[in-house]
Amino acid sequence: MANFIAEGTFTAIVTPFCSDAQRSVDVPALKRLVEQQIAGTIDGIVVCGTTGEASTLDEDEYELVVSTVVQAAAGRVPVIAGTGGNSTAKTVATTKKACQLGIDGALVVTPYYNKPTQAGLIAHFEAVADASAVPIVLYNVPGRTGVNLLPPAVAQLAKHPNIIALKEAAGSLEQLQDIIGRTEFAFPVLSGEDALCVPSYSVGGRGVISVMSNVAPALTAALYRNFRAGNIEQAARDQVALLPLVRLLFGEPNPQPIKMAMHLLGIMEPVARLPLITATDATRDALAAELKTLGLLG
Repeated sequence: MANFIAEGTFTAIVTPFCSDAQRSVDVPALKRLVEQQIAGTIDGIVVCGTTGEASTLDEDEYELVVSTVVQAAAGRVPVIAGTGGNSTAKTVATTKKACQLGIDGALVVTPYYNKPTQAGLIAHFEAVADASAVPIVLYNVPGRTGVNLLPPAVAQLAKHPNIIALKEAAGSLEQLQDIIGRTEFAFPVLSGEDALCVPSYSVGGRGVISVMSNVAPALTAALYRNFRAGNIEQAARDQVALLPLVRLLFGEPNPQPIKMAMHLLGIMEPVARLPLITATDATRDALAAELKTLGLLG
């Protein structure tokens, strides 16, 4: 499925951990999560991204998580793996390893901490794309990385034949529109903000890489499908209805709340790895009430 279309609803899945002292990867829960997502009619799965706590996985665990998701998905939906880092050489090596594990695409975040220039970002992404056997999805999330991939740089990178889309999580509709305009609506831009799904679709966004869809895959997927089908008012109403859930999911550092929500649904333990911790009781109670309101929890 290497020629997948970067459009629709992609879930940035969590990595389930057991409640043992090591917080070991919970492989059965990970498989349950993949099945739940496919049953929820999402269009693709993103594994080992920010929400997947990839920065806390060692190399063996990373390979275990990616290979488990690839095998569980079994070609039913494309699997994109987060492979980015703040070293170009290491990002290339991680991308090559993930390619060997059978992924369909790689999500590559802007290098964090070292704050490269726009020219440095272009050189970084081009080097990774040149070395990758699968298509690259750029990932811009300046709130976490300390660097913003600006529209002129995106327009330059969009010309690379192996760079097929952008996950835009700067939180600015103005910047998103600038990118779409500079690429003449020909380069898929996926929202990285659950609160801005339908607003981004209204200016040419092609979908979302979502945290919310971990817990509400069918509802999140319906936002894009309704919009594309012309049911714009319904999509807008559903977006507004989901806003309280979105606020709760980001009321503590991601993925603490989404893991608690998944625990409430009986899919996994709510534990995260340090320096993240388990979501508070207040968040748990608020999530339970909102999930009941949305009909997701009995």
